[in-house]
Amino acid sequence: MKSQDVAFWKEAINDEMESIMGNKTWKLVDLPPKSKPIGCKWILKKKMKVDGTIDKFKARLVAKGFTQKEGLDYFDIYAPVARTATIRTLIALASIYCLEIHQMDVKRLFLMES
Repeated sequence: MKSQDVAFWKEAINDEMESIMGNKTWKLVDLPPKSKPIGCKWILKKKMKVDGTIDKFKARLVAKGFTQKEGLDYFDIYAPVARTATIRTLIALASIYCLEIHQMDVKRLFLMES
């Protein structure tokens, strides 16, 4: 926080914290016996425009998941990523049936407990 842009970074961090709190993405629970808490850290990044000027300051709070041990801290892995073959099939079908494809950018995505 010794940057000349400290005010912008604080605003980005506050925006991220408001989003986390507003979406109720976590709840406070007791730590299971013989478990260690997983740390977290801030990822700060400047998003640039095409002309090289700063578009926005982006802050994300991320868990240090690399400290987890399979079978102890987690059991299943899920990554919602589409395969290239799936995307190509979608584009091919849209072309065959003269359909439009719209792209959407999601600012924040939170998995909700059901």
